[in-house]
Amino acid sequence: MENIRHWVALKYIPGVGDCLYKSLLNRFETPGRVFQASKKALMAVEGVFEHLADNILSGPPTAAVNKELALIRQSGCRIITCTADEYPPLLREIADPPPYLYMKGQMGDCRQSIAVVGSRKATRYGISMAEKLSAELADLGFSVISGMARGIDTAAHKGTLSVQGETVAVLGSGLSMIYPPENRFLVDRICQSGAVISEFPLNEEPNAYNFPKRNRIIAGMTLGTVVVEAASRSGSLITARIAGEQGREVFAVPGNANSTTSAGAHALLKQGAKLVATASDIIEEFPYLFLKSDKNRGNEHNVTPDGKERDLTLDECRVYEQLEPYPVHIDELSRRLDMEIGRLSGILVSLEIKGIVSQSPGKYFATI
Repeated sequence: MENIRHWVALKYIPGVGDCLYKSLLNRFETPGRVFQASKKALMAVEGVFEHLADNILSGPPTAAVNKELALIRQSGCRIITCTADEYPPLLREIADPPPYLYMKGQMGDCRQSIAVVGSRKATRYGISMAEKLSAELADLGFSVISGMARGIDTAAHKGTLSVQGETVAVLGSGLSMIYPPENRFLVDRICQSGAVISEFPLNEEPNAYNFPKRNRIIAGMTLGTVVVEAASRSGSLITARIAGEQGREVFAVPGNANSTTSAGAHALLKQGAKLVATASDIIEEFPYLFLKSDKNRGNEHNVTPDGKERDLTLDECRVYEQLEPYPVHIDELSRRLDMEIGRLSGILVSLEIKGIVSQSPGKYFATI
């Protein structure tokens, strides 16, 4: 716990924000060494002036740190520092990553993660689309990240869980202050196969100013952000803007042209976000990823559909057997196989990566 004490203590120093915390770690490697450094060495770090160096040397408010450490022990949550293997690798790349995260449950490596976010006042259409897209993405092997808010966020988590996928909820409050309160049961479900995380102290209330900070985590730990429904002034648009600034992909689901709930999503489309109707529209942007249904993992078999020994999943075999040297449209394949386009697209991408299928313009596929 002493090592974690240093991590928490440095965050409690007045004037040490996330960017400066990152700079201090880059210079001294661990929080413990920051506290051992001389005033001169501290002031050599950009952004550390004399008053802040004095604050660090004086140490944090001991009572507050002790209280937080006791709460951590009592709550059963864990602290995941930015140097830990469990810390989302893409999140480390942003300018101001949280130095550590509070976590309940278990995260995968999150390298293949997509954020699905949107309006708290979602329509029935928006909720349906969020659930459908999240289920398709999870079935292809993506982790689905969202913010646990009412409406679209909740639908994204539920859609992922409906296919036994991994979802991670990023809170704008402490883990002891679940918001909205009606999602407590959903938190328990998520923790069985995914995780609930926060950068805020355990008893932090869901204050309005926390959510823009929370949104940078959602965008930062994912390959791209999908906005399902959002009004013209929406926190989801903040997440999308941050994603674009971080060099991540931005997607938007179109809605009714007259719907104020979709006005923000339509604005994103005008600004160049990619239009999304199914998961296949998303995975087209990541052809380098190896995607396949979680249901097929561990079911690889040696097959020789073209006379050569290769490892393909059962679904890959099914799709490959429907292909021929003459290109076949994806819609026709979907009809033959009775398979949803999103799931089929992931399998076709996998076959392309394995070098036995080629794609022609217009979504036509053929064997090589």
